[in-house]
Parts: sequence; C-alpha cells; structure tokens
Amino acid sequence: MGRPQGPVESLVIMRGELTQTFGGAFHGQRVLVTGHTGFKGAWLAEWLLALGADVHGLALPPPTTPALFGQLNLAARLADRHHLGDIRDLATVSGVVADVQPAFIFHLAAQPLVRRSYREPLETYATNVTGTAHVLEAARLATDRQRPCVIVSVTTDKCYENQEWHHAYRETDPMGGHDPYSSSKGAAELIISAYRRSYFSAPDSPARLASARAGNVIGGGDWAAERIVPDCIRALADGQPIIVRNKNSTRPWQHVLEPLSGYLWLAASLSAGNAAQLATAFNFGPAPESNRSVGELAREILKHWPGEWRDQSDPAAPHEAGLLNLATDKARHLLRWQPVWNFPVAVEQTITWYRAADHAGDLTRRQISAYTADAQAQGVTWALSTG
Repeated sequence: MGRPQGPVESLVIMRGELTQTFGGAFHGQRVLVTGHTGFKGAWLAEWLLALGADVHGLALPPPTTPALFGQLNLAARLADRHHLGDIRDLATVSGVVADVQPAFIFHLAAQPLVRRSYREPLETYATNVTGTAHVLEAARLATDRQRPCVIVSVTTDKCYENQEWHHAYRETDPMGGHDPYSSSKGAAELIISAYRRSYFSAPDSPARLASARAGNVIGGGDWAAERIVPDCIRALADGQPIIVRNKNSTRPWQHVLEPLSGYLWLAASLSAGNAAQLATAFNFGPAPESNRSVGELAREILKHWPGEWRDQSDPAAPHEAGLLNLATDKARHLLRWQPVWNFPVAVEQTITWYRAADHAGDLTRRQISAYTADAQAQGVTWALSTG
C-alpha cells in the first residue's frame, strides 16, 4: 500500500490538479490556521497553499530550532498573512479573526507535549483549554455578524479517559486524562461541544463546528523534544543509540498527511452541508495493523537509517498511557475517509524526509503529491472529488 517517493522524483500531481481535490472547497478561500508555526500546522499550511487557498496563520514563533515552518519559508511566503500572537489573549485572537474573515478555521495551536505538561501544567491548561475557548469565542463574535465559517478544532486521541484496554476508543467514549496534557484536551472537547450546542447548532447558523481527534503522528519536520521520532533522528544523526523509554507502549502511528486529509475533508464536507451529522467529533487514525509498540517503531526506523536502539525504561518516569487505539468507523462511514499509507510506508516516508532535510520544501510538496496520487489510486473519495 503506498508508493514511496524520493526527493529527486518528479511530481505525480501538479498544483492545478491538487486544487480540485477536496471538491475544490479551498481554492480561493480565506483559511485561518492557528498553530501554523508548529509541525502539523506547517504541513497543513503547505497543503492549503497547494490547494489554492488564501492562507493566514496565527501562532507563537516556531517552537523549535530547526522548525518546519522555517524550512518551508512560510513566513516570507505568507508575508502579511503570517500573524504572530498568543491564543491565550482573546483580543489578539478576535482581532485576527475579525480582520481575516475566514471561510475556514483550523484550530491547531496547542501545548502538545505530555511530559512538558507535567512541568508546566498551568501553561498547558491556559493554552489548550482557555485558548480553545478564545478561538471559538472569536468565531462566535464574527459569525454573529453573519460571516459564514467552518471550524475544525483539533484535539488528540489522548482526550479519552484511558482504561488501558485493548478495544479502540469511539467518539462517544467519556473524556478524561491522567496527565495535564490529556485532561486539557478532554476539557477542550467539552468546551467545543458546549459552544456547538449553545451557539452554532441552529439550522441557519453561519458557523459549523466539528472537532478532530488524531492518533500519534509521524512525518518529516517534527523537531520537538521528548517525542519518539525526533529523538530517534537526533540520536542517529549523532551516531548514538536510540533510547526508548516505553518499548511496549502501543500507539496508532500514522503519517502526518493522514489526519490532515481528514481535517480537510471534514471541513470541506461541512461547507457543503449536512451539518447535523458532521458538526460533531471525529477520530482519524490508521488501520488496526498500524497500532504498533514503540519498540516496533524503533526497529522499523532502523531499516532505513542503520543504528541501534536501547531499552531504558524508567519505572519512576511520569505516567504515559500504555495502550491507545482509535476507532475510525464514523469517519469511514459518514465521510468515506480512510487511511492511505500503512505503517511501513509511513515510516519510510518519514525517514526519507529526514535524510534529505536540506531539500525540505521540495520534498514536503512531493510527499503531498505522492500521498494524493496514492489516495486516488485507492479510490479515496476526497482525492477523486472535483466539486
């Protein structure tokens, strides 16, 4: 499943053809991405530009050095549409939303790290909970002036009350979270639900709001600390062994383009109607066979970048979930969305990117094109849609 593409291969799909995917919903439309300086946000901004969208961003400066945002030269390419600001400040968020008047908002800005949330719980709650409320309040104020807008607010698979069971979590399972990060995302989901029901549920509402919960994402351009793939890359680049903290913990590993395709198709579908069914929460995760342990991930990485890994489990380390799996039946049935790249291809594409990171912009665009071509070959609805 999937066809790995190298950095020197020609584009499979050209920009003009890309604009017709997702039903052409984003071509010429103003789109606001919060968190566009982060890993997933930068990939999303790059894809939206390829789709012909008028992309605006609101975020803090890039959180890492290097950063995919810089490698893609997005500050210069977005120019005055690149807004630096903190979602913890309501005036800033409201001002940007009022100025941009977006047709679509993708809310990705967050404090995304579990271990950091133990060290900085108040910052985590302020960003992930209050920040989400600020984005939705800004959208409410804007749509009160009858500006139609579709909002997809992104949380995480860790928003569920984790019972360490083997069956997959469904959208109707209760919210929770052992650590500050997970609980902040569970709380954000409650806020999203409350705003949807309180302000955006009327049949004539100009705003349509959904939330998206994704599994563990891998892909080129993630440089965060204390995350397994960037930690592996740093170790291998330095000729050091990969240190694995929780070798038996399982996660629904997926390439970053998988959930992004889900966010984009959910937003496009909401803009076309059927809000009663689609203005809800959706899981986006890989096929069940991509639920692998951290140890298996390390071994798969080493197939493409030779080295070694070592088990360094620490019983005294902060708690992290051991078993985690998402059910994606709802997305498959209501959106006809499905994953495209399986686990080996996702890992291969990820390591291919890092090994050619000096060509980050070209390679990122090639992988978007290759992913779209593979989706078309598999008959995935969003890739075939032409409006």
